[in-house]
Amino acid sequence: MRGKARAVGVVAGACASLLMALPAVANPRLVVDVNTLKVYEHQDIFQKWYPASLTKLMTAYTTFRAIKSGQLALTSPVVMTKNAASEPPSKMFYKPGQAMTLDSALKMMLVKSANDVAVAIAEAVGGSEPAFIDRMNSEARRIGMTSSHFINANGLPGPGQYTTARDLAVLAITLKREFPEYASYFSLEGFTTGKKDYPNYNMLIGRFEGADGMKTGFICASGFNQVSSATRDGRSVVSVVLGEDSLGARADESARLLQTALTTSGTAKPSLVQIAPYGETRDLVADVSKQICSKAAAKVRSEGRDEAGRQKLLSPFIHEINRPLKLAFAGLIPGSGDKLAKAGADPAGQGDAANVPIPVPRPSL
Repeated sequence: MRGKARAVGVVAGACASLLMALPAVANPRLVVDVNTLKVYEHQDIFQKWYPASLTKLMTAYTTFRAIKSGQLALTSPVVMTKNAASEPPSKMFYKPGQAMTLDSALKMMLVKSANDVAVAIAEAVGGSEPAFIDRMNSEARRIGMTSSHFINANGLPGPGQYTTARDLAVLAITLKREFPEYASYFSLEGFTTGKKDYPNYNMLIGRFEGADGMKTGFICASGFNQVSSATRDGRSVVSVVLGEDSLGARADESARLLQTALTTSGTAKPSLVQIAPYGETRDLVADVSKQICSKAAAKVRSEGRDEAGRQKLLSPFIHEINRPLKLAFAGLIPGSGDKLAKAGADPAGQGDAANVPIPVPRPSL
């Protein structure tokens, strides 16, 4: 199925990964004001990069557009098909035929980063996954994502799947501007099925002042990616960090960028639309798999956790949550069955399944 075996091979080494220094490109990043489009800091924002699960932001946007057009509603059923259920983890492990509302499916996709649910949403909205992917690419072009192309709804890697930090900022800004009514999906601390709780992989939610989104992603080919947003005193900013060396590093760098933009004047800063494309390697899709999927990388990454298995964070702007997480409900539609094919079986090291946030201990390898 469209390179699924190849995709599984790329993500299989996710737990044993560390992003080393890139020989040709630095790690792309930027932070931009949602209202003024002033860019406070940017680096290699036109470099093509694997989006990993950041793809699901495009899946969400395409779905919101379908809701807006009246095609379906948040109460519409999303049925797990055999095709969707065959996707590799991170996933919910639901059986073909089981169903959830679109509302629940969006929570599972954006919080748990469930690959099977992302494909199920694509099929429910587009009629088929290929038809939905066509919509994704059409919407991307329409909103001005000039260097992005998608081949699936969940972000598993493959030829023809790429984006840039600049384009992801465009997408995040468009989501916040066009669909403020759906902002809560990106700021959830987690969700519960009633039997199991799933914390958000985004370690800024509930821990960084004003954090209100958006999505994380990780495959060996991309390193650790994160699109973040925060709002204070009526000002909203978005940051994009691609190719970091750990889930802690991407959170630290995201916090630094957001804090910089929220505490710095935008005077004399360039607008996102004024920055011309740059970078000698920008038309080549960076693939850092060889640098990050190694035993040496796994050893270094293990040293980034404390004795309880929690990720160590260095940012002074991120604070641990000392209370129970605020969880929303997301589950199967009553009557469609509430048993998982593999209850709780989400193998470590598969995409964002490895990115367990504080205070949840890391799964055993």
